Amino acid sequence: MQPPHENWTFVQEFVMMGFTGIKEGHLPLFGFFLVMYLLTLTENSILVLVVARERRLHTPMYFFLIHLSCLDIWYTSLTVPNMLVGFGSPGSRIISYSACLTQLYLFTFLGSTECFLLAAMAYDRYVAICVPLRYQEMVGRDTCLLLAAGSWLTGFLTPVLPICFMSQLTFCGPNVIDHFFCDVSPLLVLSRTDVSLKETVDFLVSLVVLLVSSFVIVVSYVRIITTVLKIHSLGGRRCAFSTCTAHLTVVSIFYGTLFFMYVCTKVASSVNLNKVVSVFYAIVTSVLNPLIYSLRNSEVKGALYRVISKRK
Repeated sequence: MQPPHENWTFVQEFVMMGFTGIKEGHLPLFGFFLVMYLLTLTENSILVLVVARERRLHTPMYFFLIHLSCLDIWYTSLTVPNMLVGFGSPGSRIISYSACLTQLYLFTFLGSTECFLLAAMAYDRYVAICVPLRYQEMVGRDTCLLLAAGSWLTGFLTPVLPICFMSQLTFCGPNVIDHFFCDVSPLLVLSRTDVSLKETVDFLVSLVVLLVSSFVIVVSYVRIITTVLKIHSLGGRRCAFSTCTAHLTVVSIFYGTLFFMYVCTKVASSVNLNKVVSVFYAIVTSVLNPLIYSLRNSEVKGALYRVISKRK
């Protein structure tokens, strides 16, 4: 790592460019992001409320779903409000150096936690389909608490090393981040020091998180598919697969976007493409998750109807 030059002026704050580089369409973009954010808050809050009020939904699968909904709310609240404010005066787009690192830490923490939560949900589906007679024993209350706490704790520890290395980099200007939140790539572009070690650490940490979580998911679904294919009746197969469809859809969208964001965008250097993928990864998936679990689940739709009926 290069020693800082004595005449360098260290950056104390950054300017988030966001989508201000787009000359036209500020109002439609603002409206789109505002609607998406309100939908995320509304959908996930309703899902948490319905699951909490309906005793028949107090099962491991919905226990993890509450955690996923809370995570989605915090995920979007970390980036969207600041982005919406950024459509206003230029002064509202300024973020301090410490706040930028904090936002990056929390964003990485929540993203890693979601990976491990989806893995825990895959394990729950595996036990429910492949070992149904031991379901209460293998996925009891204590096990659920342990898996959820482990997901949050592991996610919280994941960014520690990458942020430590990020804090060692020198930023001396320019201080304009061409993104709508403090992501790794646009920050590394602004660094005046060698970032090769930092990039290696980020790659290894991301690889461990993705390999561990995806390994649990893949192994679980391989066992699930193997078990379901042994069921002779077509109706039995459909019933078994229907309990996994929502989770498998969420996993496919989440990991597909994650792969495209951190692999394909490294090849395609378009900044606008990176922003679009980040919008889908950080905002759109949080809107889709509760819809996927609700629209394809008769239990959730029935519980929602009963909650609405009681209020009327």
